[in-house]
Amino acid sequence: MQSNDELKAGLPIIDIGGLADADPAAQRRVADHLRAVCERHGFFYVVNHGVPAELIGAAFARAEAFFDQHDAAKLALDKRLSACNRGYEPLRAQTLEAGAPPDLKEGFYLGEDVPADDPRVLAGRFNTGPNQWPDEAAQPGLAGFRDTMQAYFAAAYALATRITRGLALSLDLPAAAFDDYLDGASATLRLLHYPPQPPNPAPGEKGCGAHTDFGGITLLLQDDSGGLQVRDPASGDWIDAPPVPGSYVVNLGDLFARWTNDRYRSTLHRVINRSGRERHSIPFFFTGNPDYLVRCLPTCLAAGAEPRYAPVTVEQHLRECYERTYG
Repeated sequence: MQSNDELKAGLPIIDIGGLADADPAAQRRVADHLRAVCERHGFFYVVNHGVPAELIGAAFARAEAFFDQHDAAKLALDKRLSACNRGYEPLRAQTLEAGAPPDLKEGFYLGEDVPADDPRVLAGRFNTGPNQWPDEAAQPGLAGFRDTMQAYFAAAYALATRITRGLALSLDLPAAAFDDYLDGASATLRLLHYPPQPPNPAPGEKGCGAHTDFGGITLLLQDDSGGLQVRDPASGDWIDAPPVPGSYVVNLGDLFARWTNDRYRSTLHRVINRSGRERHSIPFFFTGNPDYLVRCLPTCLAAGAEPRYAPVTVEQHLRECYERTYG
């Protein structure tokens, strides 16, 4: 496990190639590393993840082209027009840090493209329904937007599934222990654009206020602008998480903290874009089966101790989180 001084020098980098290896010993080596960082702070980089660099580059290019459009084109896909939280979100639409000004970012939400007549949509399943897609013919840079985002969503989904199974191993459980949680798992792909931090920001104004993520795990792609900071749970210091070529930043969300009775950390993080230029990032929020009941894992409960959290379904937890941050 890293010392505090080592942690300040940067978050740990884990080569997760062993999770795809048929050799149980290779899987175990990765799982042991995951356990150490998840107990410490729940934030780390992963490399050798298997998502093609060409696909990542295409996703960034299409995201930048989307945000370069005029406001009218983006607002035609306003998230408020969607019954399932899909589409464009203007600047300052969300407040992730209680008591702070709204976040200085704009975004675009995507998920599994579920037809409006699907039984899950008709039943009112949270965050489930059709995506809103931009008009690719309206701007040359948007050509291939839909195909690219769907291909990237599938690749990120597969990677999140692999890491979740690695987390099961890290808790000394079988790799298949979380398969009910993974069955029909929901996930959200979010494209984000941060303008530069204003020279004279409002008190507490940030690109993204300090928060923990809602779901299971998050896979983050970030451009070379920097700005992501993670709070060290031990010291309270803010640690920079600069871009590392060829990597993802991975962090655990609140559901994993509940699941493990806080043995594994869901850690505060924020974004302050001091680069003086536009910043783009692509987080993939992997949430899990909406009907799955998250309750304390017996292996994470000390003898005689009580669970810190009441059982909650994935969907119920998400609804509560959205209501809190969108008012």
